[in-house]
Amino acid sequence: MAGDTGHGQQLRFAVLGPVRAWRGGEALQTGSPQQRALLAALLLRGGRTATAPELVDALWGDDPPHAALAALRTYASRLRKAFGPDADVLVSEAGGYAIRTGVGCLDIDTAERLAAEADKARAAGNGTRARALINEALAVWDGEPLANVPGPYADTQRTRLEEWRLGLVETRLDLDLELGHHAEAVSELTALTAAHPLRERLRELLMLALYRGGRQAEALAVYTDTRRLLDDELGVEPCAELSELQQRILRGDADLTLHLPADRGIAGPTFIRPAQLPATVPDFTGRDAFVQELSHQLATAEGRVMAVSAVAGIGGVGKTTLAVHVAHAARDHFPDGQLYVDLQGTGPVVAEPEAVLGAFLRALGIPDPAIPEGLQERSALFRSTLDGRRVLALLDNARDAAQVRPLLPGTEGCAALVTSRTRMVDLAGAHLVDLDVMSPEEALVLFTRIVGTERVAAERDAAMDTVAACGFLPLAIRIAASRLAARRTWTVSVLARKLADERRRLDELRAGDLAVTASFELGYGQLEPAQARAFRLLGLPDGPDISLTAAAAVLDLDVDTTEELLETLVDASLLESAAPGRYRYHDLLRLYARSCAERDEHPPAEREAALSRLLDFYLATAAGVYVLERPGDQLLKNITPTAYPGLAFTDRAAGADWLFAEAACLLACVRQHAQDSGEPMRKAVDLLLATNDLTESGAYSRLYANAAEDLLVTTRASGDIRAEGRARTVLAHVHSLSGRFPEAEHQAGEAMRLARADGDVIPSCIAANIRGIIGIYQHRYEEAEAYCGQALASFRADGNRPGEASALSNLSRIHGDTGRTDSAVRLAEQSLGIYHELDVSWRLANGHYAYGLALHSAERHQEALTQFVDALAIFRDNRQRMWEGWSLFRMAEVLHATGEHARGAAHAEQALVRLRGIGGEWRRGNILTVLGHCLDRLGQQGRARACWTDALSVFEQLGDEEEASGVRGLLTRVDA
Repeated sequence: MAGDTGHGQQLRFAVLGPVRAWRGGEALQTGSPQQRALLAALLLRGGRTATAPELVDALWGDDPPHAALAALRTYASRLRKAFGPDADVLVSEAGGYAIRTGVGCLDIDTAERLAAEADKARAAGNGTRARALINEALAVWDGEPLANVPGPYADTQRTRLEEWRLGLVETRLDLDLELGHHAEAVSELTALTAAHPLRERLRELLMLALYRGGRQAEALAVYTDTRRLLDDELGVEPCAELSELQQRILRGDADLTLHLPADRGIAGPTFIRPAQLPATVPDFTGRDAFVQELSHQLATAEGRVMAVSAVAGIGGVGKTTLAVHVAHAARDHFPDGQLYVDLQGTGPVVAEPEAVLGAFLRALGIPDPAIPEGLQERSALFRSTLDGRRVLALLDNARDAAQVRPLLPGTEGCAALVTSRTRMVDLAGAHLVDLDVMSPEEALVLFTRIVGTERVAAERDAAMDTVAACGFLPLAIRIAASRLAARRTWTVSVLARKLADERRRLDELRAGDLAVTASFELGYGQLEPAQARAFRLLGLPDGPDISLTAAAAVLDLDVDTTEELLETLVDASLLESAAPGRYRYHDLLRLYARSCAERDEHPPAEREAALSRLLDFYLATAAGVYVLERPGDQLLKNITPTAYPGLAFTDRAAGADWLFAEAACLLACVRQHAQDSGEPMRKAVDLLLATNDLTESGAYSRLYANAAEDLLVTTRASGDIRAEGRARTVLAHVHSLSGRFPEAEHQAGEAMRLARADGDVIPSCIAANIRGIIGIYQHRYEEAEAYCGQALASFRADGNRPGEASALSNLSRIHGDTGRTDSAVRLAEQSLGIYHELDVSWRLANGHYAYGLALHSAERHQEALTQFVDALAIFRDNRQRMWEGWSLFRMAEVLHATGEHARGAAHAEQALVRLRGIGGEWRRGNILTVLGHCLDRLGQQGRARACWTDALSVFEQLGDEEEASGVRGLLTRVDA
């Protein structure tokens, strides 16, 4: 093959960047710019011969040198010499030259092949693969095509290749939107529209991406900006596609939430007809009036607004059985499928609507990459997917209307059937059905169908006594009848006598959700003593599941023995293995296990001891992870001592992995002890102190805040001022991260007051530092400096080096904001030096971040940008999503200050994506303000105004009049 030396080293060429050549891994010298121009001209002809006049014109155009032909021959000779053993790839024929390479030897051929494969994948409806292939094709580029190559031919080809690359980018962005990556696409599109302001297709994609992200005002502002720009520059109106998209956005066209603008020819996801209904029970009995009522509602769903029926009643009354039976009967009215979910509304952890929507969308054929993040985005896509279709959604066991609303199909012809213990009077438009217990006649029929006609007929009175003792509750009747059917030696009278004893009735048959305890008793009674103890005690902790090591702490056993016991419970179907090394109960089994613990655990104090060991385990482990991340921190010497040991990590990454894996469980443990007093309460507060990385990362912020609120109530009632001061310190931190500064100020102030009375060093250090941070954000610099100075002194007195670094970085920020830039840089350097000295992990990012702020204040912008880039990388590697987003915001500020407004806007957009759902509205308001500045300088005044309008709304709602006033001034200027 031409281009192969015979030693397996292929000659390769590149034009999508600098013009280069390689043999194997060795780069070849391609000579002077004119020589590279000749090489490029030959490579881009795909092996065809170029005549000498064509090459002279390509290299010099209308002004060739006197000895142009001789120069060509010289260049060709030098290229052959550079090619060495492969010199024969450059051939002379018909008075011209050609380069004959092997397949795949030229980078442009690779890019063309990948682009063609992407077209085929897209035509076949595989958007995910098409997107991946286009990204591969774009990765072939290595900068500007034909970089630094002179000549008119190179200029023409450079323009062509750049236009091709830009077309590929547009296609990939098209696919991004098709696959649901609209939030991420906004950043790139913002930068591209700034670089190519007259390219209407990019503007169209940006409008669509913004609209799908819930930013309708900005989307419309893009059209306004484009129309003004086209009129000013070209004197023309926007293209038909752009104008049509504007009208569709104004109409709120539902198709825009899923499909690209009309007539794009893009194959959407394949709709799958789901059939998720559980099997109906063969012995369904009675309920004729309810069946008729609900069936009528579902049958009339076609041709009108979506039908919603909500069945309410006590646990065990047969809501699910009725709903499933009716749904099966109505299947013909919903030919496009039926969806089902158990919303787990009666359990401690309910199903999250966002997760449920993800499952529904997958069931409807939406591929995972096309499923967006965020509840609102998923709900919108769900409704769009069902538009024009007739689907029934059975939403079983809902907690309340708020859980249900995002899950409603919302389109004509679809219907939702909801079951819940709560009567959903606040579910707009719902047809409400209150399901009561069975009538005596219906109850007896159900009992008879399960037990058998012959046995019941012989003892009809005893059978009526039995169903009466069950309170005519269907689940209780079913359990009682099933037990009798499984015991051929029992008579109906035997069962009736068992249930007649009121003292034992609740043990035999409990009402509501605990009505299944009698069936659980059979399995529990067969356990060995050690198994039974494990079953009882492991039901005590709250949380979605429990790890093997945490279970060992609850049971006070070694890990191997604990694993053996837990696996036997899994085999007995009394416990589930959620994942390797993790276990969980079915909700009702957990309740039953707790009732067993209350009844059977002797002495009763062992229940408290088991939960105490778990709390100690979490606190000891979390505190170790905390200090591992912060060498020199004094938390371990200041927290409440633990009697039970935790895990010891030497690897920071492993410690962080443990913290995030156990987050939901340990926060549940905190809330479980929020009603305690004394030492358990203190330990629970300290556990929050040791796990504040969870809220700083943005993960578990809501659970963390709820636990802190619960603990504050308990600590105040207990009179324990040390615990209360620490609880207030934790809450101050939570509020400050979310931009709720008045609440943070109040909690931090109270924490410091209590610390003075108690002498507790933790609030003295941390709360003072928080008050300094709040003062910075609210521009109260004199007050902020006093608090940060107080925090610095307290940290130093305690020997807390990471705390000292934090206080120094805050003082640096104050000096920078008040014009003392030299001292700001020195203080930041001291802070960063401490972090380097301590060899900390992600906390080093705080030092880079603070140094970046100081350099920015000193107008050393490029140096500042380098520091923020370093901070961003560390935050990203350590799952600190909130600080990752805030670093992107700071980078946007620097880029705006240096006049790189397009890059600044792109970074601000990325910050909005990273902080979506975390960090609070205050941070979003600041990012929108900077984004507006960048857009304004890019000539996109309409979109800038939309950003500033949103920011103003945020600051007004937060009561931040200073920030609000500044944004009002911006709006006044842009409207002038």
